[in-house]
Amino acid sequence: MRKQDFVQVDRRALLGAGGVVMLGAILQPAPARAQGSPSRIGVIGSGNIGGTVGGLWVKRGHPVLFSSRHPEELKAMVAKLGSLAQAGSVEQAVAFGEVLFIAVPYGAIPQIGRDYSAAMKGKVMLDACNAVSARDGAIADEVEQNGIGVTTQKYFPGVHVVRAFNTMSYAVFAREANRPDPKLAIPIAGDDPKAVQIAAALVRDAGFDPVPVGALADARRFQRGQPGYGQQVTAAELKQKLSLP
Repeated sequence: MRKQDFVQVDRRALLGAGGVVMLGAILQPAPARAQGSPSRIGVIGSGNIGGTVGGLWVKRGHPVLFSSRHPEELKAMVAKLGSLAQAGSVEQAVAFGEVLFIAVPYGAIPQIGRDYSAAMKGKVMLDACNAVSARDGAIADEVEQNGIGVTTQKYFPGVHVVRAFNTMSYAVFAREANRPDPKLAIPIAGDDPKAVQIAAALVRDAGFDPVPVGALADARRFQRGQPGYGQQVTAAELKQKLSLP
């Protein structure tokens, strides 16, 4: 995929950002206190998933930079979210974020990796992207063969990738965030224990219950079409479905 092709993919991904503005009380700008020290988060792909989950982090007290190749398209969303939210370019999000969150069509992953992985090196990146054959082309075959966690890591060498927030729609995340216990379970997987710990804390700050499934190779267990995908269940129920201890 050429860089200009990603511009078009990213633009289409952002067309749904306006829907995030309508999430109402879920994304009100009065922040609660984060469980740990607030982390600066750079969001790459600020459509429905990126906008919704990023908005939940803003509400919890994390500064978030939502990025786009066309940042002006995000003005209404960040205005709704308040002073902890800002909009910028992908380059600005990568530089801003102590932690990164990527939620783009999977076909854009190779180009984003080529353009930005050097600047991301050493950072934790939560990956919510899903591969869809009809939309993403040949890379979906690579995901099917090798697993999605391993495939993402291939394109982001030196980045601490953790799979998270890929199993449900933004509407579920918006509706179920911060519900009374037991919270909705979010499966996560990564190779670096510290990165997984950081991701787990951010899952909790978004209002969910993280369920570590294993290494990036184990992320296959909750990619599209697999048993852990689309499960709107508690942590105990998800562990039972996936035979986790």
